[in-house]
Amino acid sequence: METLAKVHNLIQQGYKPCIDSRDVEGNCLFFALKGENFDGNAFAEDALSKGAFLAICDDQSLKDKHNIEYVPNTLIFLQDLAKRHRKSLNIPVVGLTGSNGKTTTKELILRILSAQFNAFATKGNLNNHIGVPLSILSITSQHQIAIIEMGANHIGEIETLCTIAKPTHGLITNIGKAHLEGFGSIEGVGKAKSELYRFLASNNGVVFINEKNQILNTLLHQYNFNGIVKYNNQTINAQTTPNQGNFLELEVANDNKKLGLSTQMVGEYNIENIVAAISVGQYFGISIESCLLAIENYTPQNSRSQIIETEHNTIVLDAYNANPSSMEVALLNFHSIKHKNAKTVVLGEMLELGNYARAEHEQAYQLAKGLFETVYTVGKNYREITENPKYWFAKVNDLKIHLKEKPIKNHFILLKGSRGVKLEELLGVL
Repeated sequence: METLAKVHNLIQQGYKPCIDSRDVEGNCLFFALKGENFDGNAFAEDALSKGAFLAICDDQSLKDKHNIEYVPNTLIFLQDLAKRHRKSLNIPVVGLTGSNGKTTTKELILRILSAQFNAFATKGNLNNHIGVPLSILSITSQHQIAIIEMGANHIGEIETLCTIAKPTHGLITNIGKAHLEGFGSIEGVGKAKSELYRFLASNNGVVFINEKNQILNTLLHQYNFNGIVKYNNQTINAQTTPNQGNFLELEVANDNKKLGLSTQMVGEYNIENIVAAISVGQYFGISIESCLLAIENYTPQNSRSQIIETEHNTIVLDAYNANPSSMEVALLNFHSIKHKNAKTVVLGEMLELGNYARAEHEQAYQLAKGLFETVYTVGKNYREITENPKYWFAKVNDLKIHLKEKPIKNHFILLKGSRGVKLEELLGVL
């Protein structure tokens, strides 16, 4: 039996893909992938000793070892295996991408669809050329529908991920200033994200679109679709209602009905994520009442717009990711929230901006300074921009030491920055 067929047979029997020898369990298949700083082949025998059933390697020196399957390129084999597995799955697959909000939208869609289906969704942010194949291989014959998140930092990547996931339905949350270093410009971002539209149009897919997003509508009209589902229009939309708390309170209009929605989410930028998720849910037959109940029960995690009450402060932790678009809306939203305590902002630098880095950090900092009295900055991109050097710190640990010596108490604090800055490490001293 050829290796691809053999390994796929094991996947169908319930064996799980694994790429980290530290996560090995008895029913897993270890894929020896190579990265910039590691070679998975070096851990293959360790994975087997920990109970992996089989190791797939591309190091010829391991070719004749027990329970090792040699392939010319492990990554390509993993992707080909995922393509083969996808062909065996006769279920709807919702492909999801965008500059901001895709993970939150994915989580909301998952919770809504789970009211009626055995639904699968990408775990965490496994949304790249490795994560998408791993996600596809984790879908079993018991699942009835899947939501696959697709991320990209260069043109052509979404196209490649579509050939693996083969989405039948798709949604782009928005187009913003993300990964400009790889895309070159916001036009490049649009070109890259619209690769999902191109795939769906070529494969009789259905697309969900925010009717009020002009950029997305312009991209959409380049293609011919059999099915277009619009949201944020007269049929379904949402708007905030006055409230005294920190969380979003919405009135959702749905086919001439207006329903209240109390969420555990902050930020008006989440409204379009919520409406998108409701649109997908209703398309697949979930009642509006069930959609709203699922959203009400959703609590943000993983440093995505979490509100955390510490002994001394209230913190909005939004440190999972940052780009110029999400930074702007986070600052404006934080400013709009009414709170009894003084407001302080900690800005972590935004990564992968290339030649745009100086201008975009300058813009973010000036916006923050115009809105808030106290603004701390972290990262080299803010060094020459921060007006008072006492408020600039090279690394998060430097600010951590400073806050131990000069603690902040009774403040409402926003932590916003790219994942690599690790602003969440400040929680212990705030």
